[in-house]
Amino acid sequence: MEAASNENESCDTWSDFRSDKTMKIKNIFDQIFSMENLYGALEDASAGRRYNRDVLHFNLNAWEMLNEIRQEVYSGTYSIDRYFIFYVYEPKKRMIMSIRFRHRVVQWAIYRVVNPLLVKGYIEDSYGCIQDRGNLRAMQRLRYWLIQVSCRDERWYYLKLDISKYFYRISHRILKKILAKKIKDKRLLRVLDAIIDCEHTPFGLPPGKGPGEVPLEERLYDVGMPVGNLMSQMFANLYLDALDQFCKRVLQVHYYVRCMDDVIILSNSKEQLRGWKDKISAFLNTELELQLNQKTCIRPISQGIEFVGYRVWADRAVIRKSTTLHMKKVLRAKKEAYRVKEITLKQAASPLIAYLGMLKHCDCEAFRKKLLEDFVLTHAEKEDGEIQERRSTSETVYC
Repeated sequence: MEAASNENESCDTWSDFRSDKTMKIKNIFDQIFSMENLYGALEDASAGRRYNRDVLHFNLNAWEMLNEIRQEVYSGTYSIDRYFIFYVYEPKKRMIMSIRFRHRVVQWAIYRVVNPLLVKGYIEDSYGCIQDRGNLRAMQRLRYWLIQVSCRDERWYYLKLDISKYFYRISHRILKKILAKKIKDKRLLRVLDAIIDCEHTPFGLPPGKGPGEVPLEERLYDVGMPVGNLMSQMFANLYLDALDQFCKRVLQVHYYVRCMDDVIILSNSKEQLRGWKDKISAFLNTELELQLNQKTCIRPISQGIEFVGYRVWADRAVIRKSTTLHMKKVLRAKKEAYRVKEITLKQAASPLIAYLGMLKHCDCEAFRKKLLEDFVLTHAEKEDGEIQERRSTSETVYC
């Protein structure tokens, strides 16, 4: 049994642990906003969107634009503009927020320097938005552990933690406190605070509310991170690092893996998992002002574990049903967009290539074959007032 000897004292010892000396990030403001790093940030921010109008406009006068950014951050006048808002409905309704390109450059400049330093302090089994530690690596780590425990003559269970509306409930006050403990550069903290406390656009939701239930004018300014934002990914990982440290160092959980806000814990004791769940719930409430939702569950590992888009057992991993349906829907839309000549062949094939890369790491050969058979691209031509489809072998994608 993976029982921790100090489990009964775990919540009491957290205050001792968080007072421990950790790595401090100092004197990096000038490095972040050097012209060399800003040009690197411009390249990163331009990737995949180089021919967008705002990117072309910025690059036309790159030196002048970057100098303008430097002057704002050095003078302390830099601030975020109002966000552009749109909604996506797959796999569920989410409000996505985007910002002007110049702010993307600023965020990339910070991310390039700060994120690698923060990652050094994360536990080994923290995944998501970390170089070489994405969803695939998280799934493979979980499967490795399932192989280990399945060899034992015991019944094993998993605890799946689901945090209610995570991105919409991150406390700005607590996030800034965490950043202030990690970063000892006051000039950088002022810029980060300006990014977190956007005075133009509220991101947060009241407890228990979903994105579709609260109009924009009733959203909260003191909680929440904009979904789809580069800095939000960095902040979200850092925010739950406290949970990682609590579980690993205080509860001394061995089989623990987190990918952003998805957490899986393994044990051969239901009672132990229930105890850990209660302590984690109390920790999230008191330390991070977050709540677990009704999707949090304890089940046998024999049922398979849904994690980061896969369903995982010791002997196999498959794509979740909802993920396969989403793939089919995206590819149908790409086929139609290509048929009416709205996108190029490369743009149409891009998601298929990404999906095939994902599928090669799991046991989905029949589904992979079906995707390839169905993904035949054609163009529509207008002849004599009627639309006729012409199938071109030169424009058919074979992978």
